[in-house]
Amino acid sequence: MTLADPEAALIAEDASPEDVIAWTLDRFAERRLALTTAFGLEGCALIDMVAAHGREMRVVWLDTHFLFPETYRLRDRLAERYPHLRFEKRGTALTPEAQEAQHGPELWRRDPDACCRIRKVDPLREVLAEVDVWMTGLTRSQSEARAATRLVEWDGQYRVLKVNPLVNWDRPRVWEYVRERGVPYNELHERGYPTLGCTHCTAPVAGASVTTYTRAGRWAGTGKTECGLHPVTREFVQLRREA
Repeated sequence: MTLADPEAALIAEDASPEDVIAWTLDRFAERRLALTTAFGLEGCALIDMVAAHGREMRVVWLDTHFLFPETYRLRDRLAERYPHLRFEKRGTALTPEAQEAQHGPELWRRDPDACCRIRKVDPLREVLAEVDVWMTGLTRSQSEARAATRLVEWDGQYRVLKVNPLVNWDRPRVWEYVRERGVPYNELHERGYPTLGCTHCTAPVAGASVTTYTRAGRWAGTGKTECGLHPVTREFVQLRREA
């Protein structure tokens, strides 16, 4: 069997996040495994769960150069709390100034897909070319586009095994865990920001609280809700239809 074979990654779909993480760490070499995060609430909970195993692991974050100051400060707090995890900054070498020179001003407004590709999708592709297993904080409840996400699945776009330990949780359950464990989290969640992205493309959502998850504040007015890191494939759409 290969990692591309779905039968190579069987684990009960109702397994707890902690069991999924243990299963993953037991089976795959740390040097070929990476957790990625944008430092949202789910990502912070997942980092804490992984850290509890006491093993060294890569935690990769993409510096788009347009992140909120609160996000950078949170990264520092997490790195201090979990010194055995390797927080690794990755991202494009194209500076905001160079991007403006090449593509014109405010690319994120005129062509947000192109901006996301430059500052997120292409850098992530480089990261995942170095690993076999990719761990994320995705949950099915986050959006319609993510409703077919599996606990363990083959990602054909990046050709890696994708492990989503929190897939069966929702935001209230994540918040309960974060609060009980005293996990550092982004204070913007308390200011109406359900999700965290770049400053130009992320806005607060009226009435949103820490327990709210919605992508309504992302790329408002454009119809865009995903940056492209987690595309909906035909395979996932078919899984939803058969469910």
